[in-house]
Amino acid sequence: MRTGGKSYVSSPPAFSNDGKRLLVCTGNTVSIFSTSTGLQIASLEGHTGSVTSVIVVPTSSPAGKILCYCWTASLDGSIRYWDFSVPELMKKVDIKMPIFSMVIPSLFVQPAERDEKSTDLLAYLSVEDIKEQENKPNAMHGQIRKCNLTASRLIGGLILKETPQPEFITVSPSGKFFGIRNKRKLHIWMVPSKDSGRFVAKKITLHHTKKLTVLAFHQTERIVAAGDVTGRILVWRGFGYQTFCTGHELVCGRLVNKEDRPGVRGSDDADSSSTWHWHSGEVNVLLFSSDGAYLYSGGKEGVLVVWQLETGKKKFLPRIGSPLQYFTYSADPTLSSISCADNQIHILKMPSMEILKSISGIKLPYSFPEIHEGLCSGFAFDYASGSVALRTVNYGIQFYSLLDDRGIYEVQICERNHQPADEITVVVNIVALSQDGSMMSTVEVKLPEEGIGGLVCLKFWALSSENKKFSLSTVIYEPHRDSGISAIAFHPTRHVAVSSSYGGDFKIWVCNDGIQQKGQVLQSSGWACLAVGAYKKKPMTAVAFSSDGSVLAVAAETVITLWDPNKNVLVAVIGDTLTPIVSLSFAGKSEYLVSVSQGSKPQLSVWSMSKLSLSWSYKLQIEAVACTVDLSSFAVLALLPESSVCMESNDSTFQRRDGVILLFNVTDPVPVATWSVRKAKGGGLAFLQGKPSSLEQNDSGGNAQQAFLVYINGDHEYVLFDLYGNDENELRIPRVEGLFGLEETGKHGYASIYGELPEIQRNQTMLVPSLPSERPWETIFSGSSHNLPPLTKLCSAFLQSLMEKRTAVVE
Repeated sequence: MRTGGKSYVSSPPAFSNDGKRLLVCTGNTVSIFSTSTGLQIASLEGHTGSVTSVIVVPTSSPAGKILCYCWTASLDGSIRYWDFSVPELMKKVDIKMPIFSMVIPSLFVQPAERDEKSTDLLAYLSVEDIKEQENKPNAMHGQIRKCNLTASRLIGGLILKETPQPEFITVSPSGKFFGIRNKRKLHIWMVPSKDSGRFVAKKITLHHTKKLTVLAFHQTERIVAAGDVTGRILVWRGFGYQTFCTGHELVCGRLVNKEDRPGVRGSDDADSSSTWHWHSGEVNVLLFSSDGAYLYSGGKEGVLVVWQLETGKKKFLPRIGSPLQYFTYSADPTLSSISCADNQIHILKMPSMEILKSISGIKLPYSFPEIHEGLCSGFAFDYASGSVALRTVNYGIQFYSLLDDRGIYEVQICERNHQPADEITVVVNIVALSQDGSMMSTVEVKLPEEGIGGLVCLKFWALSSENKKFSLSTVIYEPHRDSGISAIAFHPTRHVAVSSSYGGDFKIWVCNDGIQQKGQVLQSSGWACLAVGAYKKKPMTAVAFSSDGSVLAVAAETVITLWDPNKNVLVAVIGDTLTPIVSLSFAGKSEYLVSVSQGSKPQLSVWSMSKLSLSWSYKLQIEAVACTVDLSSFAVLALLPESSVCMESNDSTFQRRDGVILLFNVTDPVPVATWSVRKAKGGGLAFLQGKPSSLEQNDSGGNAQQAFLVYINGDHEYVLFDLYGNDENELRIPRVEGLFGLEETGKHGYASIYGELPEIQRNQTMLVPSLPSERPWETIFSGSSHNLPPLTKLCSAFLQSLMEKRTAVVE
């Protein structure tokens, strides 16, 4: 198996010391991307749970930028130390508690301020106490613990704080403070200068009236900022001068007046507190600039706000197009990154905040109104290229390579600027691709407002031969009058498509090909209705073409009508299911038709076209169906009843399995293979053909193409099953051959300081062409200083070059 489609924005990423690589938490692995190309170049594999923290070990010297070490923490309860230049695992610490967040403050302390006697490396962890969760429903599940990484053990009996749920830990850039948010409070600890295993750090608490969402520390000063759910930003200045210092009236050389503390609530330990408000919703991003003069903030508006700390003035980076999750800066002051909720990371050039590169993961699922009941039509698969087309929240379609695990491009179905307060008014409910991937059809529904103004729009798209992107070809408004479209199917060999309607008819559309100019879409081409069909005014709920296109199957609620698409003549009517049919598929080049019915009495049925009768059936709740193109086999994704969901198994491998994939030979009701899967609701299935250029050579087995069955779950994570290989071991998506050459080559030693030396052959003679210059005074001083002749010789030659020479005259 090969897996992919992980979230890139589940945790904050981290830059390497030289800024050339970005380490991103992607499920159970850490993916390493090149910041110059935006492509994945390596990965750290070994964790068995989701990775929640990645910390690159910083360096204080320019020569140390070549060092590539990092710490990672995971929900599997382990902490690992890596050399990510190889990559290679160096050390593992197992604390046997799920880790939700980790910081190592001593890594950020300047060498002059470190305690030379202290040799232990200590980490502060936000963990979940599973035992407490089992005993009491209202227990404190989250804990802030201390771990000795040098001794590879969790310091027992020391709990800094208990919280209802595990909280994210934020550490100051100086390494002197760290803190968490806990509902309407901020808890801040000061790291002891001589930190030891059981030494308890001092703590202060700052209060607010609303629930806090994020916090950030200033680079050098005692300033902390926090954002809340209403969009306000609070800035506390001079925090902890009383608690973290000794003395009574004179605290750290400053006179304390408890009455003169504007904005500070109660007895909070801070000099002042100010409030800024621009965001309309909760603040998700807060970070001080590297020089401490600015504060970056962001939220669901998709706008990065830059606040001037002294004056409160602000400027903006608008039109990012998605809510912001994290803002990360690198040791290179010219680079930073923004993680967005649409599973995309933008590399920014600072301070202009220009987007240099974007790392696009698969678009995450979103909730949208269900227009009609039926199978999930949110996926369309390109069988030849091994890619999937899926809907995005901004009314678009993303094309994602399942073989390479990276985004290809996006198509905007209808224009929409990201506005967090706007309700969804348009739903792209159907997307369909032709078998060769050259044509696409989409259906968008404009939702009615108070029952008025609904609109159905059918669009056809053509693939450009030059840039390999879809462009709009034809727009058809209300193709079935005021009725909704239930399904779309393309002819396997011709530019013909069929759309079925809940209004009781289906239409055959044909493309009138025009003249194609170089690099452009077909000119003067468009789609027009060729024929219309109906059966007893019943709603048409599904359509499918046979492998050769000679038979068109259309479901009329509970029966299947067979048509000759060339003559638009009804040939036969078969079947009579108990509930409406929502899907039809021909099983490859066989004579069998697969139908799916949903409702109170769901059914999977296989029909014989030669006998015009039912071959076999199952009473299963089917979520998706996939048929092979050439072979006579098909696969279904079936939902398990709640009573059968594997929840009580002690093996974590089989926990929360709510679906099963069944692979059938169309003539045999006994499955050929089965796989139990998670998050089956809203999932999809498809058969793909892998190209050798996109797969590892040792996996191709010398064949021209390799067959895969792809399963995408409800969270858009996917698995590729090798139908004819060994699926016992789970393999990662292989990187495309040649991506290593796209990354900037790392330089070490002499080359990292002075550059690469030229390779000169000993017997090779370098010939440098030269011509006498017409203006010798411009080039006489050009050249290396140690090769120039003495000034006494240059002076006479220089003056002579300025004098006009006279030709000798013979009298």
